[in-house]
Amino acid sequence: MLADAATRAGVRRYLLVSSMGVDRPPAAGTDDVWAAYLRAKRAAEDDLGARDLTWTVLRPGRLTDDEPTGQVTLTRHAGRGAISRADVAVVLGALLDEPRTAGATLELVSGPTPIADAIRAAAL
Repeated sequence: MLADAATRAGVRRYLLVSSMGVDRPPAAGTDDVWAAYLRAKRAAEDDLGARDLTWTVLRPGRLTDDEPTGQVTLTRHAGRGAISRADVAVVLGALLDEPRTAGATLELVSGPTPIADAIRAAAL
């Protein structure tokens, strides 16, 4: 696992891109592949939480190829929604520079808040 390599290399800051919906069992009738994906993401979150790393888990909503807006909703429970891959990338970069989000699991969708402001508000 990448977290093992980070630990061996002495890297302390670790971001995990997970998925919304991993905190509950897949609904009856969920596609087997999607259900396995959600279980694997949950297992990765559980594994990371047990490690001595400065970690943050990011759970983006439905990913799109839309142009970035630079505005998001970033919170513990954002609700369903979509987010551009480009905005997710910017948020990940900003989270690396905000260690006060360590230990947080945050959901991300498009929204009204500029990314820098959303990161500051999410900091613990």
